[in-house]
Amino acid sequence: MKSRVLAGLAAVVLALIGAILVVSYAQGADSRAVQGLDPVAVLVVKKAVPAGTSVAALAAFVASEELPGKAVTKSALKNLDGQAEKVTAVELLPGEQLVAERLVAPEALKSSGSVRVPEGLQEISFQVDPQRVVGGKVVPGDHVGVFISMKAGGIEAKPDKETTQLSIHKVLVTGVQRAPVAAPTPQPSATGSAAGPGEDTSLPTGMLLLTVAVNDVNAAKIVFASEFATLWLSKEPLDAKESGPGIMQKSEVYK
Repeated sequence: MKSRVLAGLAAVVLALIGAILVVSYAQGADSRAVQGLDPVAVLVVKKAVPAGTSVAALAAFVASEELPGKAVTKSALKNLDGQAEKVTAVELLPGEQLVAERLVAPEALKSSGSVRVPEGLQEISFQVDPQRVVGGKVVPGDHVGVFISMKAGGIEAKPDKETTQLSIHKVLVTGVQRAPVAAPTPQPSATGSAAGPGEDTSLPTGMLLLTVAVNDVNAAKIVFASEFATLWLSKEPLDAKESGPGIMQKSEVYK
């Protein structure tokens, strides 16, 4: 009896060892197969990336992966070094290699008009002062947070109190229009020299007309705030932290 039990246990142990050896061999075979094809480590998209996503946020969507050298595109990127000021020109899909052509300057994205409206969303436009939208430094493809402030009625229990809430997160900007302004005249610095090339230190002027892609509920919130309340926008990248739908009122400001 004991011998049969021991024989059965031995058979189970041998089966487990055999299974482990088969799995290990298979994994090793995949590794050896790749090693034999001159593997190259490149960035591969792991999650869908919306057009206009900044490189700062892009790191959360891609990962380094070894691919056979013959399968690697010539312009595939191995890392994001030197790409800090760029955004994705188009939507990126899982499984594709991240190639240099997919990253462009925000201005190029704006001029190409290539920001695609995600399926199920609608576009709506509203007007704001530059100081209410990061000094006017937004371009199509950026994402913004929409703050709505009311002088009264924001809280049912306290209808006469002023309130502010970050009501809509990470809204895709699809268009930015602004009134043309005269080119700023270079101003002498403290040492008598003019400001360096490309350094526009002038304050923004005029109103901005922003077009964003939102669902129907958030579109109604924006219309209501434009008509009966006030709007303020932040530049909110896709990886920005969200701490919850808190409502700010006077009693909370100094806490």
